[in-house]
Amino acid sequence: MRIAFYSAQPYDKSSFEEMNKEKAYRFLFFDIDLNEQTVKLAEGCDAVCIFVNDHANAKVLERLAGLNIKIVVLRCAGFNQVDLEAAQRFEISVYRVPAYSPEAVAEHAVAMILTLNRKTHKAYNRVREGNFSLNRLTGFNLHGKKVGVVGLGKIGLAFCKIMHGFGCELLGYDPVESTHPDYIINVNFEELLSKSDIISLHCPLVPSTKHMIKEESLALMKNGVMLINTSRGALIHTTDIINSLKTGKVGHLGIDVYEQEEKLFFRDFSEHIIDDDDILRLMSFPNVLITSHQGFFTTEALAEIASITLKNLRDAKNGLKTNNSLT
Repeated sequence: MRIAFYSAQPYDKSSFEEMNKEKAYRFLFFDIDLNEQTVKLAEGCDAVCIFVNDHANAKVLERLAGLNIKIVVLRCAGFNQVDLEAAQRFEISVYRVPAYSPEAVAEHAVAMILTLNRKTHKAYNRVREGNFSLNRLTGFNLHGKKVGVVGLGKIGLAFCKIMHGFGCELLGYDPVESTHPDYIINVNFEELLSKSDIISLHCPLVPSTKHMIKEESLALMKNGVMLINTSRGALIHTTDIINSLKTGKVGHLGIDVYEQEEKLFFRDFSEHIIDDDDILRLMSFPNVLITSHQGFFTTEALAEIASITLKNLRDAKNGLKTNNSLT
């Protein structure tokens, strides 16, 4: 099979070639995203492989169908970038990687909490400059704090397990009923917002969750709340979160995702002017920590993503519908 591999990074090439030892697939790696202009690069291929910031909208899928491409595999869990109705209409099979390493993302969320709280990033820079002062580095004990977890899927539950180990009280909200440990207390969304000292988002981006964190929901939160988002950027209304940071309603913000990240993330802008006033404003706050969608980025997760994606390609070629199938 010939696979058009969009948004390819060096680590993608390494992990997929490692899993493709038998050379059952020929990957054509493109470092640009899939969109209406680049879809023509997939001509002559049997499938396309895409990531979080690629665009598989109706027009792109129609053009893929015109190229006789009937398989789209995502090397991620989220699928908001794919028009599934259009995929069904054009008889295109779509597969995803629903759980490559829940612990990887959960651990990154915890790392953001610890960094924001104990200010280790600032202490590191101070000591390198010969400044051993502890002034303005005060944090708080995690033990005994109420931690609200929005989304109790595999990542959310992995996050809860870690925070339970710190001695936190876990408040969980998920509209989909699921089995979870007794130490997670089920609450509604409003109660979670009003009672939590720390809130961590672990849910997909769908119409019902877009901008779930906005002016109205922020108003329900405790003053000085810590908010963490390692899911999808558009869960948070950017303008509203900036206003809440300015007033002090949000005391700490950690984001591994950003609403307009497709224009920035996975690229090097160190020698360029960043033309995004919102991200520049967020970067200016001393109590904001931004990482560029690296929650998934562990050796184990990369290997699992490659392995499952290759299996999805085999299943799609053989017409097998599995739990990873979206259409």
